[in-house]
Amino acid sequence: MRQLLRDRGYIPLNLQFFSQEKTEEATPKRRQDARGKGQVAKSPEVNSALILLTGFLAIKIFFPYMFEELQNFTRSFLGQLHNTQEFTVDYVMSIGISVIVLSGKMLLPLILTVLVAGIVANYLQVGFLFSTQPLIPKLETLNPITGFKRIFSRRSLMELFKSLIKIGAVGYIVYRAISLEFDIFPKMLDMDIRASLVFIGQLTVKIALQVGLLLLVLAVIDFAFQRWEFNRSLRMSKQEVKEEYKQVEGNPQIKGKIKEKQRQMALRRMMQEVPKADVVITNPTHYALAIKYDGQTMNAPIVVAKGQDLVAQKIKEKAKEHNVAIVENKPLAQALFKSCDIGELIPPELFQAVAEVLAFVYKLRGRA
Repeated sequence: MRQLLRDRGYIPLNLQFFSQEKTEEATPKRRQDARGKGQVAKSPEVNSALILLTGFLAIKIFFPYMFEELQNFTRSFLGQLHNTQEFTVDYVMSIGISVIVLSGKMLLPLILTVLVAGIVANYLQVGFLFSTQPLIPKLETLNPITGFKRIFSRRSLMELFKSLIKIGAVGYIVYRAISLEFDIFPKMLDMDIRASLVFIGQLTVKIALQVGLLLLVLAVIDFAFQRWEFNRSLRMSKQEVKEEYKQVEGNPQIKGKIKEKQRQMALRRMMQEVPKADVVITNPTHYALAIKYDGQTMNAPIVVAKGQDLVAQKIKEKAKEHNVAIVENKPLAQALFKSCDIGELIPPELFQAVAEVLAFVYKLRGRA
């Protein structure tokens, strides 16, 4: 048939090709496995933007405190320098320790703020995640062909595009902020140092906050793109979905065989109880129930076996083999089949009917 189609100009399609296309959304298991390996949707732009914003906000808030500490240290240092006649090792060490303490006082609030901002930025994107998989070295990263492909990949082009946008936007913000304050720069020659520092600091913080807000907007857009790209990379083919289902739920054919084996074992165990029964009550063709009663150990008769159609025939055959009485009682057989399961006592409303059957059987066998 294939040769005939080729002769007539038809090209047979390989349906296996379509099953390998990544058209299905990632399953929860696929996402969980990727997360366990440290593969999550994350944008470094979010970290940069939040750290920049919170850092300069912290500088703006803590600047008076930092300036006061620096001013006090300078006064103290100049006073000691004026009163000191000679420089000794202890004097130089004390100055070094004072500089370290001053640096800690000035930079500690800023460092803590930036640290918290970095932690919050990561948590907002990926939540709590700890994985050592990204630290494991991979040999494929040393492959020059793979590296060359990575350089000219869509992700690299996107990163280049983002960098050009950021450079252009940041340059425009800096140019616009300086151009608006350009008339003040010549006047700084007549200002004292404190006023000049305040002006330069305010202008720097203003530019930084504007740049931070711009980067935050770009970070949100980039995070959305990274999330879309990540979801796209996790897509699965129909064959992969089937294979994963087999791994999680088990092969349907194997599960079917296991269930069939379990049914056979349960049927075998049930058939082993039929010879111990006192009577088998039948429909006569559709239902069969084996009843057992021992007045010394049981409060009521129990059902040791039950079956329908083919299983009912097997129960009756087993009862005949072991000389177990078979009684046809259609209403009682139907009532027992609906109300009792294997190993259960018969319900009280059927005591009278079952007792009459047992009495009849005991009478036939000469039992009291």
